[in-house]
Amino acid sequence: MARQTPFVIRLKDRDAEKSEVEGVAVRIDPGSRETGIAITADIAYPLTATPDVIVSRRGLYSLELRHRGSQIRDKMHLRAAYRHRRRSRKTRYRAPRYSNRQRPEGWLPPSLKHRVDTTYSWVRRLQKWAPVTEIHIERTSFDVHALSAGVPLQGIEYQQGTLQGYEVRQYLLEHWRRRCAYCGASGVALQIEHIRPRSRGGSDRLSNLTLACEPCNLAKGSFPVEVFLKGEPRRLARILGQAKAPLRDAAVMNATRWTLWRRLQEFGVPVHSWSGGRTKYNRSRHGLPKTHSLDALAVGDVPDGTVIGGIPTTVLLVSCTGRGTHARTRTDKHGFPRLKLPRTKQFFGYATGDLVTATVPTGKNAGTHVGRVAVRSSGRFNIRGAHGLVQGIHHRHVRLLQRADGYGYARRAEDPQISAPR
Repeated sequence: MARQTPFVIRLKDRDAEKSEVEGVAVRIDPGSRETGIAITADIAYPLTATPDVIVSRRGLYSLELRHRGSQIRDKMHLRAAYRHRRRSRKTRYRAPRYSNRQRPEGWLPPSLKHRVDTTYSWVRRLQKWAPVTEIHIERTSFDVHALSAGVPLQGIEYQQGTLQGYEVRQYLLEHWRRRCAYCGASGVALQIEHIRPRSRGGSDRLSNLTLACEPCNLAKGSFPVEVFLKGEPRRLARILGQAKAPLRDAAVMNATRWTLWRRLQEFGVPVHSWSGGRTKYNRSRHGLPKTHSLDALAVGDVPDGTVIGGIPTTVLLVSCTGRGTHARTRTDKHGFPRLKLPRTKQFFGYATGDLVTATVPTGKNAGTHVGRVAVRSSGRFNIRGAHGLVQGIHHRHVRLLQRADGYGYARRAEDPQISAPR
């Protein structure tokens, strides 16, 4: 066994040159918070009654990569606040760095570069473990200016694309969690609705649009939202606050899509880019629900006569956890050090973040626990697994499965109604 998670075995009784291995494709559905990755193979099956064949796209493996860009952004802001506070107190002088300094071409903020690097890293891992012959990526494009303008685009602006209305609806579906903003109904037909009615001066700007089911849309009519929800102040405040949320996710995708596409070309295999509209069309035509893993399976061209016929029963959830911290102290809310961290990384042969299994024979923690370990110098470890945190497990009950690699792993089952091959 080469790795425990993802499970990888190494065959030693044969050579790659003497083996016939069919190639597979890696399909990527990038996201600002999560990225879906699927390994697929198109297999042709002859039909018994006719000389024709049917091609089945089979999903061999699926994973969802959960980024931590928001955590990196918050840490960068916190570090800047600490430095600014120390500079203003003159307790530790650091010359300010001005905003007009030059950056190298292609520079990305650490929170965005993290998304590109982790996606690239996992494609590189998959290429080591599987015979990848092509890569398909959904190069999503949201026109933030067109979305926020709310006015018809003319001339050169019109040449930027004709999918503005489609992008608006897709953005609203993601922004409002595919639910009616007024009653919270899901799984029903949703209509684009103006929070401030156009008859009362409301515009078509994105901040004035929401989604509503037909009964709520008819009931609201031309009433201002403050009048329609005067008896529900909490829901009113939530709608008004969510409507003014920035287009951060769309901006993240626009900033990273070209960089990721260029990085993937370093693997030396063909890289094909596709639109989000084609992905949704493929997913809807084959009756697949909306998840990142299934979106990745539907990325690319699905010609007539090709069906998405095999879906993995489980999806590997990969959470970016980092590899610890360089800081040697913990700070209080004012930025002053309050405790020192140990310089020793390993205790009793284990380090924080290692994937372990613990079999406890007796006591309140009796049973088998699998997950990431947090080590302690006392020998009593904590293990965080799929069922939560288990504390105080003695190190003699712990067995190493895999060294820490900066990721946390879990699994979830796909919908059993769609997992069976079709």
